[in-house]
Amino acid sequence: MQLELNIEKVAHGGVFVARPEGKVVFVEGALPGERVLAEIVDEKSSFQRAVVKEVLQASEHRRSHIWPESAQGAGGIDFGHIELSYQRELKTQVLQESLMRFAKLESSAVVREIDQTDGLHYRTRIQVHYDNRGRPCVKKVRSEDLIPVQSLPLADEKLETLALKNSAGYKDQRVSFAIDTFGNVAPAEETRFLSQVVGERLFELSPETFWQAHRNAPAALTTDVLNKLEALNPISVVDLYGGVGLFGAAIASASPMISVTSVELNKQAVKDGKRSSRDLKNLSFETSDVLMYLRRREQNLDTVVLDPPRSGANSKVLTQIARLGAKKIVYVACDPVAAARDLNELTSLGYRLVELSALDIFPHTHHFETVLSFQLANL
Repeated sequence: MQLELNIEKVAHGGVFVARPEGKVVFVEGALPGERVLAEIVDEKSSFQRAVVKEVLQASEHRRSHIWPESAQGAGGIDFGHIELSYQRELKTQVLQESLMRFAKLESSAVVREIDQTDGLHYRTRIQVHYDNRGRPCVKKVRSEDLIPVQSLPLADEKLETLALKNSAGYKDQRVSFAIDTFGNVAPAEETRFLSQVVGERLFELSPETFWQAHRNAPAALTTDVLNKLEALNPISVVDLYGGVGLFGAAIASASPMISVTSVELNKQAVKDGKRSSRDLKNLSFETSDVLMYLRRREQNLDTVVLDPPRSGANSKVLTQIARLGAKKIVYVACDPVAAARDLNELTSLGYRLVELSALDIFPHTHHFETVLSFQLANL
């Protein structure tokens, strides 16, 4: 079924809202103020999902999509049809609406760029599917179907060339590619570690270890976290969901007189973190589930940094942080709704928001990062 729709606003998840006859329709590939012809692709009791088939009245912020394959349904670049500066305006609207809806907080925070580029070829990590003919493909949105591609506009240019050329002859498999600061790539037989430089620190990482996709994201996030910590004046820091110690190493290096503990469940990430921070005597690593670590910890906390998964830190984790008397918290979130919900939870546990910032580390997609700092309200 196809409908002509007037698009009202952006919504969480990279979709846009229309309300024909009071019904809610979430539309992919639209823009606020546009009139479009859209096809209904999913129907629930309270809403429908639709995809733009034709733009009848275009927004001034619409641009030719950066990825021609998006017309066939290729997923992963859902804001590729939008002027870059306007993408950030839309993300700001999503952030502010999420904070109001889930935390009852009116905020003037804006999503800001981390570098002045066109937002292309920034990804240092990609996944590519190869079909039974060895053609590079990506998955179609909401489907397991594969779409052959001739370009990967967000991938580092060396990775794009490598993945599209397929000299290794991959077939019927998914392959993860990564590139480091010095141009070394994986997979490659000679690549044992990927060397990523942030500030003056060299991280030697196993190719499968998690690392931020945007080449400038680790430095931008670290700077933001350090700035917020400086204002909080920590005595000691526990870095939860610490990964390879990106934040932990930066904190320990910047403040050699305080103790820093990084808590991470992934054994390989901990191994990589220890190898990359051997010089830091005030940084230690714990291989543990975060909730289990907090439950068995007896000593009170001073300052906590946490960078949980996209779903956020669950209520049990936040309750344990409060139980252990943490006075200060810096929270890094990759989903604005999860951030707003956890902000609301921390407020109910006796914390007050000190500062909030948002970084656009995923240009041409609806994703962005939010960094929040808190103090106990009675301090």
